[in-house]
Amino acid sequence: MTPRELLDKALGLLLAKDMSGFADLWAIDGTMEFPFAPPGWPTRLDSREAVREYLRGYTDVYDIKDVCEQTVHETADPEVIIAEIEVDGVLVRTGQPYQRRYISVITVRNGHIVGYRDYWSPLGMTADTDFTEHGDA
Repeated sequence: MTPRELLDKALGLLLAKDMSGFADLWAIDGTMEFPFAPPGWPTRLDSREAVREYLRGYTDVYDIKDVCEQTVHETADPEVIIAEIEVDGVLVRTGQPYQRRYISVITVRNGHIVGYRDYWSPLGMTADTDFTEHGDA
């Protein structure tokens, strides 16, 4: 799969609330990084299973209903794309609206994600939005 095809599949799995399937898109040794993670949250996950574990409680916290906006930037490297994504949903525990913009740098090799840098802002995050149980995942 191309990086764009993998992104489309990932977003479909996110909307289907299939977080295990989402994690399956990673290479066994693929990484996920969060350069702007707040204190107590992980900044790097170093395997498909670490990604799966990190996302284990995601759907108990977030109910993503829609990908409102999506812009994909191709790069000079055919294995790398930059995606600007905005999602809309609700916080499961409170019923409050959830809307967040992400910029992700995604590297794909042999049909799997080998690197995913997720640049999201932790501003406005509260205990109700922390599916990592305060970094214990």
